[in-house]
Amino acid sequence: MQDTVLWQRLEGAAVFAAGICLYLLNDGGIAWWLAILVFFAPDLSFAGYLLGPKVGAFVYNLVHVYAFGMMLLVTGAALSLPILGALGALWLAHSGFDRMVGYGLKSTAGFQFTHLGRIGKQRDD
Repeated sequence: MQDTVLWQRLEGAAVFAAGICLYLLNDGGIAWWLAILVFFAPDLSFAGYLLGPKVGAFVYNLVHVYAFGMMLLVTGAALSLPILGALGALWLAHSGFDRMVGYGLKSTAGFQFTHLGRIGKQRDD
């Protein structure tokens, strides 16, 4: 694994851990089972690929950048809305988790092409 990819995956692990800690520290009043659903909700962005790789990559990247979760988290804190802060923390944790396991931001070349390298089974052509 390239050094930069390793560092980005370690960074993802740190963001994942920080997001989970922030969620646990922020009493958002979300039931544990709902928190799990919220954690995986950003993966619904895969549906953007039904409209092609350009739209799919845009939609996926829009909800998987760290900034999206951070904006929700900060907005929740600024407006004293713990549930919004909890949603932001879970969203941030999800993005970090994806990076940690090797799912990076997508290229318009296709879902399997990410900023962390190619994902999925490689064919020997």
